[in-house]
Amino acid sequence: MPIKYIPYTPNTIEGQAVLDNITRTKRVLRYRENNEVYNRLERGMPYYEVETVEQVGEPSENLIMRGECVSNCAYLKEQGIKVDLVYIDPPFASGVDYAKKVYIRRNPKLAAKIREAEKTMEMEELRTFEETMYGDIWQKEDFLNWMYENLQAIKSIMSENASIYLHLDYHIGHYVKILMDEVFGEERFLNEIIWCYSDAANSKKYWNTKHDTIFFFSKSEDYVFNYEEVLREHSEGNIKKYKYEDEKGKYRLFGKNIQGSPIQWHRDVKPEWEKTNPELVYRHYLKAGSLPLDWWTINPVNQAAHEKQDYSTQKPEELLERIIKASSNKGMVVADFFGGSGVTAKVANELGRKFIHCDVGINSIQTVRDRLVAEKASFTIKEVKDGVNLFRNPQQTMDKLATLITGLQTKVEGVSNFWLGAINDSKLGTVPVYVPDLIDSQQKLLDIPTINRIINQEIQNLSINAKKVIVYYIDIDDEKELKKFIKENNATTTDVELKDLKNLLHETVVDDELEFSITEGKGEYTVSIDKFTSDRLQQKINEFNEKRNLQAINKGKKFEPINISEEGLELIELISLDCKNSEGEWFSSTEIKIDKLGYVIYDGEKSKDFWNGKITSKEKPLRIKVRNISGDESVVVI
Repeated sequence: MPIKYIPYTPNTIEGQAVLDNITRTKRVLRYRENNEVYNRLERGMPYYEVETVEQVGEPSENLIMRGECVSNCAYLKEQGIKVDLVYIDPPFASGVDYAKKVYIRRNPKLAAKIREAEKTMEMEELRTFEETMYGDIWQKEDFLNWMYENLQAIKSIMSENASIYLHLDYHIGHYVKILMDEVFGEERFLNEIIWCYSDAANSKKYWNTKHDTIFFFSKSEDYVFNYEEVLREHSEGNIKKYKYEDEKGKYRLFGKNIQGSPIQWHRDVKPEWEKTNPELVYRHYLKAGSLPLDWWTINPVNQAAHEKQDYSTQKPEELLERIIKASSNKGMVVADFFGGSGVTAKVANELGRKFIHCDVGINSIQTVRDRLVAEKASFTIKEVKDGVNLFRNPQQTMDKLATLITGLQTKVEGVSNFWLGAINDSKLGTVPVYVPDLIDSQQKLLDIPTINRIINQEIQNLSINAKKVIVYYIDIDDEKELKKFIKENNATTTDVELKDLKNLLHETVVDDELEFSITEGKGEYTVSIDKFTSDRLQQKINEFNEKRNLQAINKGKKFEPINISEEGLELIELISLDCKNSEGEWFSSTEIKIDKLGYVIYDGEKSKDFWNGKITSKEKPLRIKVRNISGDESVVVI
């Protein structure tokens, strides 16, 4: 349950356009759940307990938060934290399932053999399987209501001179532009930016889509825009063409009319000053460039391998660099509430800004954490304690739920998609089961509007005679009040049983198992990992092997299954030792990460060493944390 609800604005509704209360919106947008959006806004943002998970580097204002956009904004508002620039790249309502490729690491027991034959022995083929990160599959109305609530929450923690860039594509962007008009005001719309990118074309039936859309809004008339930081620079090739090194080692530029520019700046610069101030000359040259335009040609990430994080929705650093330079100054706070691969936080840190990275998926939190560790950044990781163990992300939890509820069958005849499925009870017959969609934060709270819909619409729409339905909830508004409402308003003979989903989830989560030994000598401690067991991962691998083997049989081919050694060390991605705290927030005194090729990254520094199954520290370790290749983390107190 939330500790309390925090208003979006001092007076939440008065003066706000809430989807259906002005004529233009009524004509353009039709939503099924207008009243629920209105009720949620009136109630405010849910404020949960927030736990500090880890401190990296020196104490700072930089934050990484695992949680949903609205609850993260509630925390920021309660703490009085304002943001100066927002970039968000939310789901696009594209109807696509996004997957993460999971790489099996090399067996460290073979590391010595590989090193001995490193030039003659061929590297074994990388073995992988995929896991769904999240499903970008929405009903249009649900997505727009969800986005509307998020935008209201984000606006509530923006400073008066802040601006926001909202990144979408053709699937839903034109609808969300109207929501942005309602939330920030049409007069605060500044640009529709077109990001053009080169990528393989795959259709001969229509024009291939090679651009995304970014909407640029400000909160007030007083906003930051540093146009000089983003003047369209001439290509590096042309700069080199008109640059040479003089006899004193100073760079000069020939006074030329570059690319047809009418400005011949050399007429304004004395040759002596040009020799002694080459950097100023260079800046003067760049100012001859064109003013920034609203279409950008920037290569996608797959054209810049040094940036790749193996994160399916990752955006290029150049894109964020342009936005952050233009719309913020050093020391300002840059926030991304759908942080994904962490490119916003990484670029903001490089440019001397403070950053706030938020995401609901544990893979996102781990990706940006490791990325920033490599950059030697300082930050705090926090987690919103909403009472639900989401495994690695909400999509995987939803996929798992159908197997966790005993006897549940999906796609039961006579039971609509509103229900997750139904249980066949020997005494009661078919019992429909409702489970809130964890991907849609609006469904987390079971309240009177939801119960009213269940008893006066969904139960009555069932084409079976259900004696009972089961309604799972994550948060509940007032259980006594809800049961009283059901008793007084349920016109059917169907019994409604309420169940707490958190109890079901907590009972099913089993940590990975770790066996290790510690030796001390020569001023350091060595932790040897003897065995690692992950039932969840092994089950995934078994499912993958069965599926691929069946496909191979159907095609008359032979399939080589993924086999894990008895020690299971191929399933480990990261090991961290805490030599400072035996409980509470984690402090990584030293850590190693094994990349997909089997090489070790020591405290963010890449190497060409193969992992040998050990980690060392100068201080006595108090706790050890192990992250498996799918992102599950287990902590053992030593």
